[in-house]
Amino acid sequence: MMPLAAILSGAAIGAGTALLVREVLRPAPALGPALDRLNRPAPARADIESTDRDERWGQWLLEHLADVPGVRIPYKDLALTGATPARFLLMKVALAGAGLLLPPLSTVPLLLLGLPLYLPAIVGIVAAVVLWFAPDLALRDKARRARAEFAHAMAAYLDLVALRRAGNVSAEQAMEQAAQVGEGWAFLRIQGALARSHVDKVAHWESLARLTAELDLPVLDDLAAIMRQSSDDGASVYSTLRSRAKNLRTELLADQAAEANANSEKMTAPGALLAVLVMALIAFPAIIRMLNT
Repeated sequence: MMPLAAILSGAAIGAGTALLVREVLRPAPALGPALDRLNRPAPARADIESTDRDERWGQWLLEHLADVPGVRIPYKDLALTGATPARFLLMKVALAGAGLLLPPLSTVPLLLLGLPLYLPAIVGIVAAVVLWFAPDLALRDKARRARAEFAHAMAAYLDLVALRRAGNVSAEQAMEQAAQVGEGWAFLRIQGALARSHVDKVAHWESLARLTAELDLPVLDDLAAIMRQSSDDGASVYSTLRSRAKNLRTELLADQAAEANANSEKMTAPGALLAVLVMALIAFPAIIRMLNT
């Protein structure tokens, strides 16, 4: 009984650790396959029903838990990454429930043998708390990478708008023509915002300002401010846009250099430890020979 209980306990702890690592270290999805999925035929009925069921459960949780203290829904990050608040909250509750129930259930045989009840309960509570915050960490990292990717796209978009304005194209036409050039998801977001401006009967820079507030994209707000203040003097606007694009590239390069330096510093300790182990391995025979003489 004892080996079986130990195996079950180890399996439960390993499964919880694997879920935590998967949520925190999940890589950003490739953009190309994501765009390909948009052009695929409609999914099967079973997939639709499964998605609708998850959405309904998540919506029920959202209605009943949204006002509970400690429950925070990052709407801007979810909108940026294309996820829904309902499914996000459902994932948090499912992971927390698994972390809370798996340790006590896996230690039932040990409880029958006299293990104190509070030990698996404490482990379950700790696992539930950790797994509750795991989706937040994963979403925050995914949104950070998405904003960095959007900033790179904006550097190119600013140059494209500047070139259109240098050709004596109006501000709104320049923004539309420049957005049509790109094919990435960032350009698609800009195209959608510009299309909504026609429906809402507002200026393009007003739609970009709304998108900035919706997705928390400060780099997009710079373009909206420049185009709002622009006049018919294409040369001055051209210079302003090119200058902002250059500054943005400089900022992105500085961020990448800082991230590279941070990653290099993280490798210093493992590298030093590896060097010490190699030196000890080389010196080990000589030390043993000296001790034996």
